[in-house]
Formats: sequence, structure tokens, C-alpha cells
Amino acid sequence: MLHRPIGLAALTVLTLVVLAALVSLVWTPYDPMAASPRLWDAPGPDHWFGTDQIGRDIFSRVLVGSRVAVQVAVLSALLAAVVGLVFGALSTLTTRWVREPVAVVVDVLIAFPTLLIAMMLAATFGGSLTVVVVAVGIGYGVGASRVLRSEFRVVAGADYVLAAEAAGLTRTRILARHILPNIAPAFIVQLSLTMALSQLAEAGLSYLGYGAPTSVVSWGRMLAEMQDHVTTRPLAAFWPGAAIAVTVLALNLLGDALREATDPTLGTSRSSRRRGSESAGSLGLGA
Repeated sequence: MLHRPIGLAALTVLTLVVLAALVSLVWTPYDPMAASPRLWDAPGPDHWFGTDQIGRDIFSRVLVGSRVAVQVAVLSALLAAVVGLVFGALSTLTTRWVREPVAVVVDVLIAFPTLLIAMMLAATFGGSLTVVVVAVGIGYGVGASRVLRSEFRVVAGADYVLAAEAAGLTRTRILARHILPNIAPAFIVQLSLTMALSQLAEAGLSYLGYGAPTSVVSWGRMLAEMQDHVTTRPLAAFWPGAAIAVTVLALNLLGDALREATDPTLGTSRSSRRRGSESAGSLGLGA
């Protein structure tokens, strides 16, 4: 993956986001919640990204908002991983009496959009980042379970798994030693995509008032606070929006790079196309 420029660029961007989150734990130019008389200051030496409608430093708020982005991405991905693996394994590696009810549960949960799940949880427990994490983890974890289910089926039918069963290995040992390592590539790709979707979900839910509370600085909350000033102060809304867009793009590109690096069929088809184009060029058949 590191030999692919796009994958390396995506990894670099995400590393910078994580570093920003770590730096914000010990240092920010200004208190991100402190108001000042300098309303709507343009970007300059004192305030690199300018100030907002009550004089808060936007750069400090973007820096602190990266913490929420990292927290939501990691926790949502971990929860989605557990949900996806459990449902994927139960719907493939168990008896029909377990598979069929699990399939029904998955179909029911997929019918509920992540936004609706978050709104239901927020109505019950109040809007918070926990609601965002749980909603994203369940919503996208169930969707990932369908992808992982097909991977489980392919690997479970492989000769080496059948040989392990014939040798008398327990189901748990086979799962740990033979099945999980071989579905890891698809699993990792799903995690990166879940992280990307979690950023959009957090921004959307915070914008609607179901995500981060007003006491928490997040990129989605910053956009929500700027909605009445987008036409008059577009630059103030640009910074959190750009942070979300760049992070989501980097996560998506990282997922693509991981899929290309771990799926041999993609590399084979790409090599075949390259050889075909080179052959066509040598024969004078190119455009």
C-alpha cells in the first residue's frame, strides 16, 4: 500500500489528523470555547483561520474538533467490527436454526437507516457522541456483516478448512487460526469505510442536533453553528467543512488502497490491462 502514491497520501493526511488530535490535548493557540470582542476576524497572524460570530478562534476549534473525529471514527469502527463479525459468523458458521433468525434480524436492522437509529436513541437517551457511536456502529456494522458473510462462506468452504475439520480441530480453533486471518483483508477495508461514513454521520447528526452537544467542539457542530452565516461569512464555514471533506476522502482512498493491496484479483486484472495496452501500442493499435 505504501508503494501507491494515493494510499501513502491518504495515510499521511490521516496521520496529521491523529497528530492534531494529540496536540490539542496539550496545546491550542486559544481556548476554543472562549469568546472575545474580535468578531469575524479574517485569517491572520493572530488567528490563523479567523474568528467566529462570538470571537472564538476557529483554528483552535478545528484542532480540538479533530479529537471528536478520531474518537467517533475509532469507536464506531470497533463497534461495527464486533457487530459485523458476530452477525457474519452466526449467519454462516452455525446451524440453520441459528442462521435463519440471524438473517431476519440483519434484514430488519438494515431496513432502519443510521440516521433514524440515531434519532430514536437520541429521543430516548438525549443527543450525545455516544448516540452517534452506537448508531453508526450498529447501522454500518450490520451492513458490513453482509460483506463479511460472503467472505466467511468462501473461506469456510476452502480445502484447508475442510481438512482442519477432518483432523478434529474444534470450531473455535478453526475460526481463530484459519478463517479470521483469511477474511482480515475484507475486514480491514470495511473498517476504513466505516470510519469514513462515521465522519459524515457525526457531521450530519450534529447539524441536526442529535450529535455532539453544544459543550463539545466538533466539526459537525461548528457547521451547524455557521448555517446562518454561510452566505455572509463563507470562509468561517469552510474550515470545518474542509476538515470533514479531506478526512472522509483520505479514509475512502485508504480503503481503496487497502483493497487493491489485499485483493490479488485487482492486481491481476490491472496487470493484464497494462500488458494489453502495451501490446496494442507496440502493434500500432493505440489511439
